Amino acid sequence: MRLLVLLLGFAVLPAAHAHGEQPHSARKFDYSQVEPTAFGVAADPRKADRTIRVEMRDTMRFSPAALTVKQGDVVRLVAANKGQLLHELVLGTREELEQHAALMKKFPGMEHDEPHMVHVGPGKSGEIGWKFTRAGTFHFACLLPGHYEAGMIGKVEVVK
Repeated sequence: MRLLVLLLGFAVLPAAHAHGEQPHSARKFDYSQVEPTAFGVAADPRKADRTIRVEMRDTMRFSPAALTVKQGDVVRLVAANKGQLLHELVLGTREELEQHAALMKKFPGMEHDEPHMVHVGPGKSGEIGWKFTRAGTFHFACLLPGHYEAGMIGKVEVVK
């Protein structure tokens, strides 16, 4: 619900600074202040146990589309955009991603920047540092209008 309120708040902002205009390599988060989510907690990517590269293409697919990580590991997800369109990688539960995708469809220019998402311009890459604290199945998706609906979603299996 907190994410929904946050996203609705961003929906009223002007679209002048929408997705992709701020380089995410310059993003700074205070990892001691981030709040845990149902799918884990943001972590400093420089302290990762493992790096996983995920490519995004204009075919509206991720490669690989399925990841397996060990519960408790800190993972550095490198999202590489191999297409000509803006793409993003957003971590979450299936339900949260579906709600966020619906909001993106309704408010396509909304601006937001959370540690569990990265927006990547054509030919660029970005990263997310994440600690998966619970075993289970979680997902990642591109929630730009039309991308999620075209099947741009992947799965993360977190094993004990």
